[in-house]
Amino acid sequence: MARPARNVFVCQNCGAIAARWAGKCASCQEWNSLVEEEAVPPLPGGAAAAAGKGRVLALESLASASAPATPRLASGSVELDRVTGGGIVPGSALLIGGEPGIGKSTLLLQLAARVAAAGRNALYVSGEEAAAQVRLRAERLGLSRAPLALVCDSNLANILATLNEGPPPDLVIVDSIQTLWVDALEAAPGSVSQVRAAANALVRFAKLSGSAVILVGHVTKDGQIAGPKLVEHMVDTVLYFEGDRGHPYRILRAAKNRFGATDEIGVFEMAGEGLREVSNASELFLPERQASAPGSAVFAGIEGSRPLLVEMQALVVPSALGTPRRAVVGWDANRLAMLLAVLAARANVSFASHDVYLNVAGGLRITEPAADVAAAAALLSSIRNLALPPDRVFFGEIALSGAVRAVRHTPLRLKEAGKLGFKSAVLPAAGEAASDPEALKRLGLAHVGELTIEPCASAPAA
Repeated sequence: MARPARNVFVCQNCGAIAARWAGKCASCQEWNSLVEEEAVPPLPGGAAAAAGKGRVLALESLASASAPATPRLASGSVELDRVTGGGIVPGSALLIGGEPGIGKSTLLLQLAARVAAAGRNALYVSGEEAAAQVRLRAERLGLSRAPLALVCDSNLANILATLNEGPPPDLVIVDSIQTLWVDALEAAPGSVSQVRAAANALVRFAKLSGSAVILVGHVTKDGQIAGPKLVEHMVDTVLYFEGDRGHPYRILRAAKNRFGATDEIGVFEMAGEGLREVSNASELFLPERQASAPGSAVFAGIEGSRPLLVEMQALVVPSALGTPRRAVVGWDANRLAMLLAVLAARANVSFASHDVYLNVAGGLRITEPAADVAAAAALLSSIRNLALPPDRVFFGEIALSGAVRAVRHTPLRLKEAGKLGFKSAVLPAAGEAASDPEALKRLGLAHVGELTIEPCASAPAA
């Protein structure tokens, strides 16, 4: 007789399993995250017996002629299609995460309504709201007449039975995966075992039926999608919906995409009638720039394949503290500490007695190393109280030796800056050659010590 499976304690942060309860997870060091869950009983006879009941699968050659490409499901949104790589692939599973209230439900309700209006079969499954609440949001967004099917339930068995009734829908949106529960599991909805089982069942449905399934996931305080990392491995695409509640701008970023490029972004603006697409994101982040103020530098960046110009603001003031303060918003704090050390050692500019504040305007978060030169220019401009030329952009990576290293997509950055009226660019001296004869004036920089701040007259923003 098989022994009954003992309950285990599962970390709700990382999914690690422990035999007994502890105050802190030994895997991720998170406090009070272990929750008792019922263990899944082993299969009778073990894995060998289960393998003996399988059937032999037909082998296919990788070199054989490929089947015709399946047309993607157009979302009706240029920005969303850009992030997904040209549209949603039928039979794929997507996971989108974001902070509460950032606009995930609004984005997906607009997407489902556009797909339904195009003559496709779309189904919106809400496990968090009642049908009346979803209809109120649809009326506010002007989507109340969209031919969109709506289901409000959190029982996974009922949802799968509804999906398997009749022809499979082209698009299924589940909001959210943390609200679903499986009858066979005793754990509460949102626990690791429930999320894992629900995600596995929905991904399997997508692969077998050919329906595109989009799952909404909550995020933790660290900004990661809640639940086990296994869910992110199961799905084909992982999207993060980012933004600052103090700004109307929202960034949809691809962290994983089996059918397109990663780190691609789509830019939206939150308005009263919902989310609106932003075709030229550079103009969105620069109109309120005060070019005559010291500490302001324009960074010509790349997000995925998209050029993006954004303002980097620095404020350097004498410190009254024994340990000067370092505050960063929108950039890596460790990167700032390294840059300050390089400026002190290689450019003879010390910030040891100053408080340093660095901010990326517009609520955008920059992870590209090419922002080093723009951040250094803003810091030097602030500490010397001299404004930078208003028609100049900066980009380049700074090494620990002080050398300025080349970055990718130099012509694309220069083209975007020239389109917005900038006249010159401070960039790595070893960068790519400009293919456009009318390109910006290139000010090559080989070492951070060559980065000088010349006095310039006040001028309006570019």
